[in-house]
Amino acid sequence: MREVKIGNVTVGGSRPLVLIAGPCVIESEKSILAHAEKLKKLTSLMGVPLIFKSSYDKANRTSISSFRGPGLKEGLRILKKVKKEFGLPILSDVHSVEEAKAAGEVLDCLQIPAFLCRQTDLLVAAAKTGKAVNVKKGQFLSPLSMKDAVKKIESAHNHNILLTERGVSFGYNNLVVDLRALSIMRSLGYPVIFDATHSVQLPGASGSCSGGEREYVAALSRAAVAFGCDGLFLEVHEKPQAALCDGPNMISLDGLEKLLSSVLALDRVVLKNKIR
Repeated sequence: MREVKIGNVTVGGSRPLVLIAGPCVIESEKSILAHAEKLKKLTSLMGVPLIFKSSYDKANRTSISSFRGPGLKEGLRILKKVKKEFGLPILSDVHSVEEAKAAGEVLDCLQIPAFLCRQTDLLVAAAKTGKAVNVKKGQFLSPLSMKDAVKKIESAHNHNILLTERGVSFGYNNLVVDLRALSIMRSLGYPVIFDATHSVQLPGASGSCSGGEREYVAALSRAAVAFGCDGLFLEVHEKPQAALCDGPNMISLDGLEKLLSSVLALDRVVLKNKIR
């Protein structure tokens, strides 16, 4: 099992659980800085390695009128400020070959959205930045199929790879989680992340936007950590009900401490018994 370095955070191997967290999308500079400050304070107190996540552009929104974020240039400026002020590694989505170079100059980890995980040129361009690449498994793929995404990144001589489980399509407007996917993807030799908040998303279930069932986030997080994942991906917001993207499946920032306390206790058992 490789250990992957993302800024000052190391993921995988016998390392403790890592948290990737932040609002789904950059709503404003003020909002992002406030969220980053609170997340840094909480995770520092709890001893949890944090990678800050927020998207500068949500390119796969359901509706043409849905909020997408400030865009590449302004979004990267804001994320660079987060890195400078709080000393946090930064992760965000990239959607095209053209974005990858600019994103790689700011981000510590480039994330490939689930719907784009088979886009060869995008994967290779992200890999060529030399930064870590987090590939979300497509809702339409088997976990073993991610071996091909891995090979595409490795072809550019980049071995800083994370693989993320985010549920699989189950009928219309629904996702389910098969925890076997964590073990199967981990057998490919790289750390595996469990995206608990997107796994409870109900794609397109609210007509022109997606719904979600955040009440299951905590239970699924505990199950994934007990199963032996290397990190959790949790989108959080001060007021999820007022969020401009993915509100129904994001969790409240106020509830994060309780959730982390429960999963950290499980992670200590996992590491002690070398279950991973």
